[in-house]
Amino acid sequence: MNATAFNKNERLLQIVLAPQVSEKATFIGEMNNQVVFRVQKNATKTEIKQAIELLWKDQKIVVDSVQVCNVKGKQKRFGRFMGKRSDWKKAYVSIKDGKEINFTEISIGESK
Repeated sequence: MNATAFNKNERLLQIVLAPQVSEKATFIGEMNNQVVFRVQKNATKTEIKQAIELLWKDQKIVVDSVQVCNVKGKQKRFGRFMGKRSDWKKAYVSIKDGKEINFTEISIGESK
């Protein structure tokens, strides 16, 4: 593996921050076979697709489509001062073949 491929894989492993767990995300997952993730703000749809397929390559997950949504941070009060939470991006990832993503089995690194 050359240096550019290593840098690309390193970037892809940093794209997906966490799964977004909420009632809305669970409802969407059941209805549309989608999973919701919190991703980096500068991530593109193709990078998100490649990152998901790289993280779950052992389960042979194939991403059908990716929709992204920029979420604005809320205004919050800290004592007598007003502050703002940071903005973030979430990605709705559609999975092909009716498979489900198992969060306990993430493959990081090269295959055996």
